[in-house]
Amino acid sequence: MGGAFLLSTIQYWLVHHSTVSGFTWSPGHTFASTPLFLVVTVVSYLAVTYLLVLLRFPPLPSVVLKPITAVHNLTLAALSLLMAAGCALSAHFQAPDRRWIFCFPAGETPPIGPTFFWAYVFYLSKILELVDTILIVLSGSIQRLTFLHVYHHSTVLVMCFVWLHTSQSLFPVALITNASVHVLMYGYYFLSGIGLRPRWKKAVTNCQIVQFVFSFLVSGLMLRYHFFFGGCSGIWGWCFNAVFNASLLILFVDFHVKSYARKMKDKER
Repeated sequence: MGGAFLLSTIQYWLVHHSTVSGFTWSPGHTFASTPLFLVVTVVSYLAVTYLLVLLRFPPLPSVVLKPITAVHNLTLAALSLLMAAGCALSAHFQAPDRRWIFCFPAGETPPIGPTFFWAYVFYLSKILELVDTILIVLSGSIQRLTFLHVYHHSTVLVMCFVWLHTSQSLFPVALITNASVHVLMYGYYFLSGIGLRPRWKKAVTNCQIVQFVFSFLVSGLMLRYHFFFGGCSGIWGWCFNAVFNASLLILFVDFHVKSYARKMKDKER
């Protein structure tokens, strides 16, 4: 009885609540839904990052920065778990059939309902993640501020906007897998920040690489539906997503090889 009540409560708040089930992405009306907002946000992020690196502010005292970083990482870990669960449940209840999860019918899928609500929350969470960069700079660890980091944070925001703007097929799978990886990643950052450094740092990078490989594999199913079963919504958005994921995969593999090859050389010495 208790388990059934808990499950129904979770379903209500994550799927059936009026704010979730009645969500509509309406460009110009929904907060942060215009291309202008997107462009200003991305350009501002790049400009602020460049200025912070250029001006070389002295690092914030550890006693100030550590609690802020810990709260930031814990918030994103919890939010990622919420988004993964919310999107999984919403897709389950909103999908008329299994195919819908991979391929929204072309011309028949407006960005409304609980699944798109979680895509919107995911989009907004990517704005919150931009704070990662500021915290890195203020910690004095400029060497951690790689091209991969800045490129990923700025472009993923565009990707999430495209999901909603084009009702892009396959985003529920991408959202669930990405949010799940971020639970692991931000959980690691949080535990490391409070002095409990887990031994699974390498697993975080490996999971990110597996995530991108999986996205290409499942895209094959979506393309089959698109070309042989009437078309899928947001196919041009998916093309952008595919190119972005391919570039990230290359960068992550390069980072993985360089990072852990360097560590192996240091151990040999």
